[in-house]
Amino acid sequence: MVTFRPATPGPLADVPSFDRGIGGAESNVACSLARTGHTARWISRVGTDGFGAHLVTTIAATGVDTASVQYDPHRPTGIYFRTAGERAVSADPGASAASVVTAVSTAPATASTAPEAAVEPVSEVVYYRAGSAASAMSPDLIPREQAWSGRVLHLTGITAALSDDCRALLRALTARTPGRPLVSFDVNYRVGLWHGAAEGPAVLLDLARGCDLVFVGEDEAEAAWGLRGADAVRAALPEPEILIVKQGGAGATAYARTDSGADDVVHVPALSVDVVASVGAGDAFAAGFLSGTLRGLPIARRLRHGHLMAAAALTVPGDLAAPPARRLADRLAALDADAWGRLRLGPGWANPPAAEAETVRVEERTA
Repeated sequence: MVTFRPATPGPLADVPSFDRGIGGAESNVACSLARTGHTARWISRVGTDGFGAHLVTTIAATGVDTASVQYDPHRPTGIYFRTAGERAVSADPGASAASVVTAVSTAPATASTAPEAAVEPVSEVVYYRAGSAASAMSPDLIPREQAWSGRVLHLTGITAALSDDCRALLRALTARTPGRPLVSFDVNYRVGLWHGAAEGPAVLLDLARGCDLVFVGEDEAEAAWGLRGADAVRAALPEPEILIVKQGGAGATAYARTDSGADDVVHVPALSVDVVASVGAGDAFAAGFLSGTLRGLPIARRLRHGHLMAAAALTVPGDLAAPPARRLADRLAALDADAWGRLRLGPGWANPPAAEAETVRVEERTA
């Protein structure tokens, strides 16, 4: 989707002008993966309008393959307006543009990356996407062989909420049949997006059970399924080979099934971050973990790369942040536990001047 953020602070009713950008869970992940050296393809539908052209051009400029994007002459590109602040899981009136991402490797105030004891106000979000081009995606319009052409297929629950056709598409793409790549799924549950439909949580749970890698926040697991705590989430979702439970300021826990059938449970604390805006951090975390997955890194390193990518998103105002250079990210991800715990990241840390690239701040946290 094309996003509009107020050019000056204040409620939407009082803001006279807006800055245009792009947003969307799947496209955010695709752009971040492309910028970290992977090959990524974004598959979606946009209108034959200026917003669609801007969206596709901007995404392509990050290195994402947009050749599979379809243009709909009868339906518009979705847009949304939002102010800065936290997205409320139980009250968000909408969500980002629907799409899927195919990825191929080429070789979530001061807060934590998840974020910690968030002090930001709840943001205003207004969506104009009813009848959008993306909401018309279906199994007939998006060939499964096209979406399954990479090593990883990344999907989100946002797409499932847009229409019956979109839900049918996700069921087709998550079917456990020969030739399927690793399927990644970010639950992204928002009460408002489902317009009060009681089946929303059940649909998301069913889709998650069909995937290989699942991302879900503790807050949304409680809101959607009434589950409290990471272990309860895993008990309800034993099917995915890897389950990532994002735990706010506590960090993130991965449940990775071993050859014996038991789980290897890995927890990595979140980082301390000087937050500019919280939007896009969840998508960035998923991109960091997926990048580590494509590179074959250990689970703990994948989680750290997720936290680092989230920190890059938290320290810029828009949905889409430039990730840290791989060399810098690898160096920080390799810190010992004590140094990782003392790491504090602020605006500009992910792309410092060349002379400062090796001097990212590590300092003691203060109470």
